[in-house]
Formats: sequence, C-alpha cells, structure tokens
Amino acid sequence: MSIKFGTDGWRAVIAKDFTFANIRVLSQAIADYLKTTNKEKNFKVAVGYDCRFLSKEFAQEVCGVLSANKIKVILSSEPIPTPLLSLATKNYKADLGVMITASHNPYYFNGLKIKTSQGGAADRDITDKVEKLLFKNKPLFISLPEAKKKGFLQIKDFSPHYIRFLKSYVDISLIKKRKLKLLVDLMYGSGNSFLEKVLGRGKTSFRYLRKEFNPSFGGGQPEPVEENLKELIGEMKKGEFDLGIVLDGDADRIACVLRGGRFINAQVILPLLALHLAKNKKFSGGIVKTVVGSNLIDSVSLSLGRILYETPVGFKYISKLFQTDDILIGGEEAGGIGFKNYIPERDGTMAGLLLLEMVAQERENLEELVKDLEKSFGRWFYLRKAIPLKKVEKSVLDKIKIPDRLLGEKVERVNRLDGIKIITPSFWLMFRASGTEPILRIYAEAKSKKKVCQLLSQGERMINAL
Repeated sequence: MSIKFGTDGWRAVIAKDFTFANIRVLSQAIADYLKTTNKEKNFKVAVGYDCRFLSKEFAQEVCGVLSANKIKVILSSEPIPTPLLSLATKNYKADLGVMITASHNPYYFNGLKIKTSQGGAADRDITDKVEKLLFKNKPLFISLPEAKKKGFLQIKDFSPHYIRFLKSYVDISLIKKRKLKLLVDLMYGSGNSFLEKVLGRGKTSFRYLRKEFNPSFGGGQPEPVEENLKELIGEMKKGEFDLGIVLDGDADRIACVLRGGRFINAQVILPLLALHLAKNKKFSGGIVKTVVGSNLIDSVSLSLGRILYETPVGFKYISKLFQTDDILIGGEEAGGIGFKNYIPERDGTMAGLLLLEMVAQERENLEELVKDLEKSFGRWFYLRKAIPLKKVEKSVLDKIKIPDRLLGEKVERVNRLDGIKIITPSFWLMFRASGTEPILRIYAEAKSKKKVCQLLSQGERMINAL
C-alpha cells in the first residue's frame, strides 16, 4: 500500500487503500508536517467533506488525529463543495485545509486534498514533505467528544461566509432582473443549491436534477462530461429552460448545456468568462490554461492583449500563478476555473454565477454568446478518450513514436510539458497519464468533429502498436 499525492490530492479505492487506518497515518503526517514548520505555534486546520460514502466519518477521523496532536480543528457541520472549504481555510486564518473528496472519480474512490492557508491547492513543496513523514510516527487519536471537551474541535456552518462572498463578487441585482429558467444538475454531489441561495428571490427560477443524497452517484461518475449528462441534455432539447448548469461531485468544476441540447465544456466557458472579466468587469491580468487547453483560449488571449500562461495539468500549478502573478482567469480542460480577486481556487458555483452575470449584462442568451465567440474566433472540436491500464508509467509515453506527419499534415512541434502533445498547423493530438486514475488519456482538437474523431482513432492505434 502506498499513499501518494497525484494531480490533485491522494485518491484511492475505499476499503482497499482508502481506509480509516491509512487516513490516521496520513493525518499524523499532516500534523507532523505542521510541527516541523514551527514547533512553538498553535496550529489550526479547517476540515470539510463531500457526499461520498463515509466522507463524514473519514473527516471525523482526521479531526481525531489532529486534535490528539493539540492542533485546533474547525469541522464543517455538513457536506460542502471543495471551494467552500478553501474559502473557510482563509477566512478562519487556518494554517491548512483538509477536504475529504475524490472529486469526479467513480463512487468506489475517496480522497484527501490539502489546501494552503490562502485557500489554494497544496503544491509539491507541501505534499512531498507530507509524504516523507508517512509512518514516521504512530498516529495519535482522541474521540470527537474528548476533542471538543479539550477545546481542540469546533463544528461550524461554513456556508454563510461563502454565500456572502459570492454575493459581493457578482452583480446580483443585475442577474435577478433577467427572467431565466435554469436547470441545474448536481450529479448527486455537494454543490447543493448555492446558486439559488446566492441569487435569492427574483425572476430567475431553478429546477434540479440529481440533488438527492446518493453516495454511489446512481452507479455513475460525477464528472461533468457529455456522456454523463444524458438526462440534462434530453431536458434541454425540449426548449423549456434557458440554460443547463452542471457541477461535479465536489462542485469545483462546471459544464453547461445550451437550449437545444448542445454541451459546452470549460474550453468554451473559460474564454467566454475571460472576455466578460476583461471587458465588462475591467479586470487586469493574464490568462492561464493547461497544456491540454483549447487553441480558442490562445486566440481570445491574443485579442485581449493578455499574457497567456501554459501549465502542466493540475490546478495546483494555476493556483500558484494566482499567488505570484497578475492573473485574470485560469482553468483546466476538465471544468475547473479560478478567477481574479478570489482565493486561488477553482469554483463551479462562481463560474455559474459569472455566466449568469455575463448573460444579464450582454442581454443575450448563452447560446447567442457562444455563436458570437465562434464567429469571431472559429469553432474548435475537442474530445478525449481514456484507456484503462493496470499501471500507467512514464515508460508507456516514452515508447510512443512521433510521426513526421499526422493525418496528412506536417508535425510542427512536440510539447512535452506534461505528456506528449503532437502539434500540426491546424490540429493537435496528446497523450498523458492521468494523475488521479490508472488510465492513459488521449486528447485531440481540430476544426471539425470528423477530424477530431480521426485523431483519437489514430492515437489509439499508436498506443496499441506499442
């Protein structure tokens, strides 16, 4: 058994590696890490959890270990989105945040994410040090009643601070003037009804899909990708709703479905919101995308005259840039987007509110705004495919033979920032080992759906030939 942090936290199969015993080991390592930074300090940690199987109980286990190490703990009173825990970490002036979630992974996974005191994703500088402290000391533990009695544990509702901040960030009065009918798919996650709570009463109406508590996610996977949204797409095709919004399992990612049923992912949402933040809200700063980000983001960055940053996959890299540079917006292809003047964290609910603010300000529906975007910068088709592997190693990527030509076009360059990205003048194909699941991902982008499907097929043939 190994406890290893990947792209975003440590994730493992429940009852196999993700066990109470291992959570105690990891929690002790987190406590030891804090103690190594300053032995004299009275530390504080905020702890949250999502709607997954046993998430609350795993979070309580974390609290028991930290409290036994004389670290003050503030535990959420209910399942919450990851960005809510991140904001609480900053608001309560905690030294770290710990979130029990496996985000979009299948139901039989759970995970643990570490957040910095600023509310951002912990980078390798922190997680590597935590890993080195695993099994160094026997885990200490006290019960929650004892932790409360000794003054090391408080249980609080984190949501009022979160709702208050979201209300201050977007123009609520402007949104409430628009008569919008929204269909929100929560994918059985912890997104709750924060969109509605922030907007309050107004002309906007809400209906929800998959809002109930269901730790098995209905046997599916709480990832906001097109193949997981058949019910939402079906409802949107009927034309009753103006916009469909979907959040992932811990509500830090977003996707949309337009009236008529067209699926819109973060590759389109990010450049749309970049235009909104730059032109309507007059925010400064550069734009960040990961290496698997769309060429559309490049075009919008150029049109705005903003610096474009490119990072490896993983929001922790974007989070770090938010803390060191002037960044307008940054996001990853899977739906996680972060914003200027916020914590260095992605937030699906915030992204949804900004889309509604943009729709209200522009006085157009989102499908019209998407058409305007594609008229100005062209339409790109983006797809990805996962190939299950028992063990994904870098050696798999090393064996891939880079062709001189790809589907008849000359290969201009190869980007090895994170995986292998083969780039031609008009499309690209990429291979990357997942940092959260035992799979190899193939990504492709082109100006036609036919071409992007051909690229994925070619990529699969290249893998099968190894």
